[in-house]
Amino acid sequence: MNLNDFINVMDGIAPRELAMDWDNPGLLIGTEKQDIKKVLVALDCSMATAKEAVEWGADLMLTHHPVFFRAVKRILPDDPETAAPYILLRNGIGLFAAHTNLDAADGGVNDCLAGVFGLENVEKLPPEGLGRIGTPPKDMTFGELARLSEKELNTRVRITGDVNARIHRLAMIGGGGAEELFDAKSAGADAYITGEMKHHLAIQAEFIGLNVIEAGHYETERIVLPRLIERLQREANDVQYRLTLSESPCLRGI
Repeated sequence: MNLNDFINVMDGIAPRELAMDWDNPGLLIGTEKQDIKKVLVALDCSMATAKEAVEWGADLMLTHHPVFFRAVKRILPDDPETAAPYILLRNGIGLFAAHTNLDAADGGVNDCLAGVFGLENVEKLPPEGLGRIGTPPKDMTFGELARLSEKELNTRVRITGDVNARIHRLAMIGGGGAEELFDAKSAGADAYITGEMKHHLAIQAEFIGLNVIEAGHYETERIVLPRLIERLQREANDVQYRLTLSESPCLRGI
């Protein structure tokens, strides 16, 4: 697949106009390889995934989390911020990221997360539309929802709230969605699932009467990777491109 065609396909899956202003999606490391045949898909460009991309012979790495959020004045192999991109650059491997635009996109991170829980009557969570809110498929308590989260996401959760509370309206944002807990409450949620939450926000959630499940940043986002690979492969096949995609088995990035 031609690199520009790959970028166009990704912009169709996760339009960059959906990204938050502070975000940094798109092609972050260019490559002289205009014919893209092998793409490694991961949540992060970490040392482990960058080395895996080299060993696998990838032409491009596709990640959820971008690099270079701040101005970078130097790229060094011993700088934690640039060590992994340095490996890609040395080996002529490109890097493309789809972050908050993939969170918000139809079929993206939060649609996949809502699908894991079988959420019904799903709507985008106002005001940014990153998260999702809907009705659980069956009547359950907050404690039952916490146990279901551990089972479906293969994780251990931390909870804040009343385990006996009945959950009629459930909101969720994968990854770092702690700041949106007030949006979830305003939208009528009884419970909120996200990846991580600082202690002071958990206290505020308890104060406003919102039951919160912290299910892990990685665990609430990794569910999009197989779906993303499937969609990319389908797009490539539709135009008869030869493209091989692989999900990185490396569990955690930076």
